[in-house]
Amino acid sequence: MLQQAKQILAQYFGYTSFRKGQEQIVESLLSGQDTVGIMPTGGGKSICYQVPAMLFQGITIVISPLISLMKDQVDALVNMGIPATQINSSLGAKEAWDRLRKARDGEYKLLYIAPERLESESFLAMVQELPISMVAIDEAHCVSQWGHDFRPSYLMIASFLQALPQRPVVAALTATATPEVTEDIRRLLMMSDERLVMTGFGRDNLILSVRKGEDRRSFVYDYLQANRGQAGIVYAATRKDVDELQAYLHKRGLSVTKYHAGLAEEERARNQEAFLYDDVMTMVATNAFGMGIDKSNVRYVIHYNMPKNLEAYYQEAGRAGRDGETSECILLFHPQDIQTQTFFIEQGQVSEERKEHEYKKLYAMIDYCRTPRCLQQHIVQYFGETSAEECGRCGNCTNDLELTDITVEAQKIFSCVKRMKERFGASLVAQVLKASKNKKVLQFGFDKLPTYGLMKEYGEKEIQDLIQLLIAEDYLKVTESKYPVVMLGEKAIPVLKGEEKVWQKIAMRPMKQEESDDGLFEQLRQLRKELSQKEGVPPFVIFHDSTLREMSSVCPLDRQSMLTIKGVGSAKYDKYGERFLEQIRAFAAEKETVASEG
Repeated sequence: MLQQAKQILAQYFGYTSFRKGQEQIVESLLSGQDTVGIMPTGGGKSICYQVPAMLFQGITIVISPLISLMKDQVDALVNMGIPATQINSSLGAKEAWDRLRKARDGEYKLLYIAPERLESESFLAMVQELPISMVAIDEAHCVSQWGHDFRPSYLMIASFLQALPQRPVVAALTATATPEVTEDIRRLLMMSDERLVMTGFGRDNLILSVRKGEDRRSFVYDYLQANRGQAGIVYAATRKDVDELQAYLHKRGLSVTKYHAGLAEEERARNQEAFLYDDVMTMVATNAFGMGIDKSNVRYVIHYNMPKNLEAYYQEAGRAGRDGETSECILLFHPQDIQTQTFFIEQGQVSEERKEHEYKKLYAMIDYCRTPRCLQQHIVQYFGETSAEECGRCGNCTNDLELTDITVEAQKIFSCVKRMKERFGASLVAQVLKASKNKKVLQFGFDKLPTYGLMKEYGEKEIQDLIQLLIAEDYLKVTESKYPVVMLGEKAIPVLKGEEKVWQKIAMRPMKQEESDDGLFEQLRQLRKELSQKEGVPPFVIFHDSTLREMSSVCPLDRQSMLTIKGVGSAKYDKYGERFLEQIRAFAAEKETVASEG
C-alpha cells in the first residue's frame, strides 16, 4: 500500500517523496497499527493521516482543537480535490446533521471535529453509524495535564474510541512533547502496542537567537522596517503590550494588525483573515493567536517577552518557516519577564503541585535565555533528544566573538554561595559580592564573610547575570519555587578545586531577512494574491512560497515540467497550472526581448 500512498502524495499534494518520518507513520497506520507521531511544527504532520485517509475504505475522523485550524485544513483539502468537511460550533444543527448524513453515505474521506463535540450524546449516537477507519488526534499533547495546552475535553477521546462498534486505527500527532507528555498521550488514549515515531525536534531552516537588554520597541520597529514585505508574528505577554506595540508600529506606517482574547470575536476574525490573506504583513498578538494557523510563509517570529515555558516558545517560534524556507526566531529577554511569568503562575487557580511544575518549566525557559551554547541543541535536549549536535546557525553558534575565560569570577560566586550555606537567592549573593550595605546583608552578618566585596568592581546586575549564566549551564542549581534558592551543582566542584575552567560567549545581533529581488517570484506572488482574493482562500492554500520560488528558479514552460515542481500535483495543475505558466512564459519572453535589444 505504500506505493499507492506515494501515488496519492504525488497526485494530490504534488510531492514525489515523503519527508523524514512521514513514510514511517503512513506505513504504520496503513498496516493497522496505532501510531504516535512527534514531529516539529512545519514537519508535515497532517499529510501523515490525510494520505492514509484516502486509502482506507471508510472515513477518517480528525479531532482538532480550533475552528480556524479545521477551516484551513478543509479548505486546502477541498482545493486539492479531496472530499473533506468539518463540524463545529459555527454550524447550525441542520447543517451539522446534513454533513453527518453525507459522511455516512460515503461522500467524505475526512471529517474534522472539535473534541468538545464528544460531549454531545446525539452526536455520539449518530457517529456509531459511520464507517470509521481511522481517528487522527491533532495537537495530541492537549490530552496531558503536564502539557502546555491541556484541554480537559481531550480526556473524552479514550471513552469515545471504546464506545465505537469497532476500534479504528488511531494516530496521535504533536510537535511539542517532553518524554512525560509522550507517556501521557500513550496512556490516556489507551493506545496498545502503538508505534512511536520521533523525527527529532530540530528545524534546519530556523535561525534562533536571544537578545538581552534591547530597547524592545525600537528593535521591533527597526526589524519590521528592514523586512517590509515579509510576513511575521510578534508575540507579547499581555493584551496591554499588544495594544500599545501595534498602535506604535501602525502610527509609523507599518503594515500591522493585532489579536488577543480581549478583542471582539468579529475583530479577531477580521484581523486574522487579513494576516492569512497577506493583506497585513505582521500580526502582533498574545499566545491566544496561532495554534493551528497554517500560514506557510511566516518569515519571522519575534517574542517581545519571554514565554512561560519552552514548549510554548518552540511551538510559537515554529510557526515561522512552515514552507521550509529560512526564517528567523528572535526572543527579546529582559529580567522583568521573570517577574511577569511568576505573577501569572501565582495568579493561576491551580494546585500547589501544578504551580511547582510550572515553576520548573519556567526555570528551564530562563536557562534557555541565559545559555551561551547552541540554542537549537539546548531545546532538543530539553525534549529528550540527547544526541543532538550544535546547529551552526543560531545566534550563539554564529557569533564570531572569542570565548572569554570567567573561571575566576565563577570561583568567587561559587565560594560565596557555599559560605552563605546555600540558603539564599541570586540577588542576595550578588549584593554580598558587590559589598552592598543592604539591611538583609548586614542582618545576616554577610559583611563579615571573606567573599564580601570580592566583585565590587562589577555592577550588581552584571553579577546577577553571571549567576544566571552559571545556573543555565548547570554549575549552580536553584530550587523550583516562588523564591528560588541558589545551590552548588556537581559541575562547580572541579572549578572550585582549580581542575576545570568556565567559558562565556556573548551573542551577536540577529541577521536580517533578505528580501527577494527575483522579479518573477514577485509576479507569481501577485498572481497568487489575485487568485486567492477571487476564490476566497488564503494565498498559501493555492501554492506555498517555496513552490513559487522553485517555479521562479526552474522556469517551467509546459505541463510536464510544471508537475516536477514540489507542491504542484495534478489537481492543483488543473486548477491553476496554466495561469502560472502564462505568467512564467510572459516573463521569459520579456527577458529574452531585453537581452536581444541589449
